[in-house]
Formats: sequence, structure tokens, C-alpha cells
Amino acid sequence: MIGTKSETSLIITLAQLNLVVGDVQGNTERIADIIHELREDGSTDLVVFQELALCGYPPEDLLFHSGMQHRVADALQNLCAETQGIAVLIGYPEYADGLIYNSAAWIQDGRIRGIYRKRCLPNYGVFDEQRYFTAGSEALVLELSGINLGVTICEDIWDSADAARVAVEEGADLIVSINGSPFDFTKQNSRESLLAERACELNVPLVYQNMVGGQDELVFDGGSCVVNAQGEICVRAPAFVEGLYRAEFHQAVSANLVTPMFGEVAELPNEEQSIYAAIVMGVRDYVRKNGFEGIVLGLSGGIDSALCLTIAVDALGADAVQAVMMQYHYTSTMSYEDAATQADLLGVAYTELPIAPMVDASNATLAEMFAGMPEDSTEENIQARCRGILLMAISNKTHRIVLTTGNKSEMAIGYATLYGDMAGGFAPIKDCTKTLVYRLARYRNTLSAAIPERVIEREPSAELRPDQKDSDSLPPYDVLDPILDALIIEDLSVDEIAALGFDHEVVGRTLDMVRRNEYKRRQSPPGVRISGRAFGRDWRYPMTSGYGRSR
Repeated sequence: MIGTKSETSLIITLAQLNLVVGDVQGNTERIADIIHELREDGSTDLVVFQELALCGYPPEDLLFHSGMQHRVADALQNLCAETQGIAVLIGYPEYADGLIYNSAAWIQDGRIRGIYRKRCLPNYGVFDEQRYFTAGSEALVLELSGINLGVTICEDIWDSADAARVAVEEGADLIVSINGSPFDFTKQNSRESLLAERACELNVPLVYQNMVGGQDELVFDGGSCVVNAQGEICVRAPAFVEGLYRAEFHQAVSANLVTPMFGEVAELPNEEQSIYAAIVMGVRDYVRKNGFEGIVLGLSGGIDSALCLTIAVDALGADAVQAVMMQYHYTSTMSYEDAATQADLLGVAYTELPIAPMVDASNATLAEMFAGMPEDSTEENIQARCRGILLMAISNKTHRIVLTTGNKSEMAIGYATLYGDMAGGFAPIKDCTKTLVYRLARYRNTLSAAIPERVIEREPSAELRPDQKDSDSLPPYDVLDPILDALIIEDLSVDEIAALGFDHEVVGRTLDMVRRNEYKRRQSPPGVRISGRAFGRDWRYPMTSGYGRSR
């Protein structure tokens, strides 16, 4: 990937890294090692690190902690010592005159040669940068190897071309943009379309550097790239892969234009590939960065837990995963057999724990209080909560995190038991609708045998009462999921969704369920965000609300 410097005007190395939020010392040591390596082998003129690299992204309220300022200042000083004979562009939180800026430092030959402060601070979706940062107002253009480079940070390119245009007006031959741009399954195509538009508009090449890795609900997919002034991709780093990626530039003889040379252009993953890779990375990083020793999950024989088990194994390896079948009277023979088959197929530890004694004891304890009352969902929820108790006990004892196996369709309408099947520490498929779960299961089976076909083909059931089917109480998922997308992602009203061809009563009833179950979602574990809007940091509906469904 990184070789000996050839006879070109300028070589830029894009460091696409998975750093850790808050670990300023660890991040700095890793960054310093990379700078040292590149300086020693003479393979680059400028190495570019991501937005807020020193503290990790997004640091959130850690920025307000007094210790963060001191750690960042020490980190910058340490990095300066590594930059004799090489230039470094790196993102960091800049503390100045009682304010905080989202900044990029250009460090070269032992000193900070220039600082750029991010001008456009996003305050929508998962972003709330105006809570923390003050916007900058000045361009930064510096010369290196005879080429003038302008600097921008993430939203400066997305919001408009103004920040980059000012840099071009001040002499920039190319623009270098450092980013902390999170994944959703439409993101890379929209990024590259925007970069092509900006490059053509400004008539200069754009260097786009992004990070990889999971951070709580967010996953960053990398996709660092170089676009020439004609909007063509010249370099593209692979998605979800750490690495150092080289871009070479030379000064054109005519028109004094800088031209990037075509190099490695990694293939873009398709939708299922990218979503699955994002979830695997999100699970792996959440478990590892939080110090858990592995994963435990309830394997029911259904499609959701089957997909989650496969994700867990792909994230951490079979040796780190414990599957538990917690059967009851309503667990079908099919579920029992398929769970055991999948556990054997993937090579994970597999345990059977019958819950009948726990359920019977709970019902007996409550018998006098419930005397004369008909059975309802209460008795079903007792089963789910007994399973939650067992999983959390195993987690406590083994220091393995419980993966919650619920999907977005269930989370939306409350088709889940609080403190039961919602118990756990992380929810891999929380942002995947049921129809997407099936797509991902079929995709994963194209890589290797992982999920029994019967699990994919069977009709979904919670198996909490005799002959129960999801369709007993829910619209078909191929009807439900488009309604939920229209509400959650597009914010459409009942009338607007019905106008798309859905039954008005079904739409209204669905939206009522979404509204009533906000209190459950607030208590659910975090999960990987893969869509344009997930339940989490970019979904902020009130739990208490009189907002009706009429329109």
C-alpha cells in the first residue's frame, strides 16, 4: 500500500484509522508511530489524519472535562517532535480564550505551521456540534512541494462550497478535507456525487479523508478518496478497512493545474454487503472498546437471533460467543432443532436452559393477586422476563455482554417485552427492519453456510402462546416496514402515507403503536445505526404526548 516515494510533485498519505474516543494518549501514540514510519521510509510529504483524531469522534461532553484540554495540549506537543522532515494534518479540539473549536493543525518540522477552524457546524440528525464548538471564519492555505493546499473539515464541504471556494480564491491548488462522516447505506454514493460536484464547481481536486470504526450507535465506514477536477474518482480506500492509502499529485504543464494520478480504486460494496459489514464492525468495536470478554445471546430458533448469532461470530470469532436456548412449553420442535443446528454449524458454545420452573414459580407467586383475572400478555411477558434474568446472570458471571436480538420493526411498534427480550447491552439489528433482516440473512448465507434455510422460510413467531404468529397482531412485514420507513425516515403524516397506497386505518393504527411505545425505546440498549434515521441520538420524540393520529 505504501511504497517508496517516486518522482512526483506531492505525495499525500490518507490515514484511515479506527481510534478510540477519549483515549488521547493511546490515539497519540498510534498516530506518532505512523508518522515515524512514514518519515523514516520517505514515502510521503503529507500524512492526513481524521477530524478530531486526537480525542476520537464524536467526543460529546468529554469536551467539557477540564482534563481533556490538558491532554490534547500535551498530545500536540508530543506530535510536534515527530514531524521533522514531514508534514501532518490532524484534527483536534482547540481550546482558545474560553471557547472550543473543531480544528485541524498543520504540523511540520517540529512546529504548528497553521490552524484551520471548522466553519460549518452541523446541528441535525446525529450531529449537535453547536453545543460544543464555535465556528471558525478564516481559510487556511499552505504551500508544500510547490503546491498550495487548502484545508476544510467535513461539513464545510457538505454544507456548501463556500469554505473551499474561499481557499481557492486565496490560491489553493487542491482541497484537503478531513472527516468524521458516519455510515448509512446511502452515504458513500452521496458523498462521491457531492465531491464530484464540488470539484467541478471549484475546478480543483479534492482529497477526502474519513475514519473507520464503531462508536456507540455510530459506525464510520472510511471510503477515503481523491476526486480530480473533472469529478472522477482517482483513489478510493476500501470501506470498513483501516490502512494508509497514497495519493500522488503533479503539477500540470498547462494551466498550472494540479492533477492527481490514478491509483488504487477499491470497489464499492453493495447495500447488503455494506450494511452487514457496518453491523459486524459496530458489534466488534462496542464489545472490545468497552472491555467485555465476549458475547452471550438467547438463540430462539427464529430469524432475528439467528442473524445476531452469525454477526457475533463474524465480529469476534466462535470462541467468544455463548448461545443459550431457553425453551418453554410453547417452543416448537422446529425452533429447538434449528437453534441446535445453527450453533453446531457456527461452532459456538451452546447451552439449553428450560425456563418452566422459573415461569411456574413466578405464576404461583402472583396467583393470589391475579385471581379471577383472565390470562393475557402478562403471562407471555413473564416468560420473556425469565429469559432476560438468565441471560443477564450469565453476563454478570462471565463478563460477556448480552446481545439483544430485536429488530427495528419490533422496536417501532413495541412488539417486545421491556426487561425481557429487550434486556441486554447492545442491539446489533436495532436499525434493521424485519424485511431487511431477511435480506441480510440470505446475503450472509452466500458467504458460507450460517443460518438454516428453514429458519429463513418459516413464519415468524414469538412462541409465547400456542400457535402464535406475528401476523396475529401485526400487519404483514412487507406492508408494515414501508409504513415505518415513511414515518421514521421521511416524517410523513397518516394521510401522506395512506396516499402512497396503504390502508388509512392500518397506517393510523401503526403510527399509534409507534407513539405509544416511545417509553420502551428510551429504555432499550444502543444499537448500530445503518439507516438515515435510527432510534437513538437522531430520534427525539417525547414519551408523554397528546399528539394524535388524525392526519
